Amino acid sequence: MLNRILTHEQIQHKVKRIAYQIYEANVNEKEIIVAGIDGGGLNLAKKITTTLRKITEAQIVLCSLKMDKKDPLKSGVSTSISEDAYKNKSIVLVDDVLNSGTTLIYGVHHFLKTPIKQLKTAVLVNRNHKKYPIKADYKGISLSTSLNEHIRVEFEAKNNAVYLE
Repeated sequence: MLNRILTHEQIQHKVKRIAYQIYEANVNEKEIIVAGIDGGGLNLAKKITTTLRKITEAQIVLCSLKMDKKDPLKSGVSTSISEDAYKNKSIVLVDDVLNSGTTLIYGVHHFLKTPIKQLKTAVLVNRNHKKYPIKADYKGISLSTSLNEHIRVEFEAKNNAVYLE
């Protein structure tokens, strides 16, 4: 059974709210790195980046974070920008769904190998099934779901949606 949790308009509103929260936490920064985890996280990061560019004079740098989500240790984590580009900067790590926390914790671990000014996390859906000590600093919605349920996030032109399956 498919239940729509968030409509396109609701997602737009949540993206805007997350972007404003990021701006408020970084109001004195000249540059903010928005790092989206490849897939849904990168799609969400692009939307947040677009909104941030409208509300701040700071340079907003979009970064893609690549990893094998099933086995992040095997493939490692890589970014689309060099380490020097995010060294001593404020970073926001973005994913679409925070489920167990595995993807976010490996993303955080990657960035913590370099001196940075600040690292925050943003997700559209927080499921509260964490097995790692990681939290979402900015979240669109928190859902208490069973482990049997699945969250599907669709980012399509003018038809974004979040479903509970």
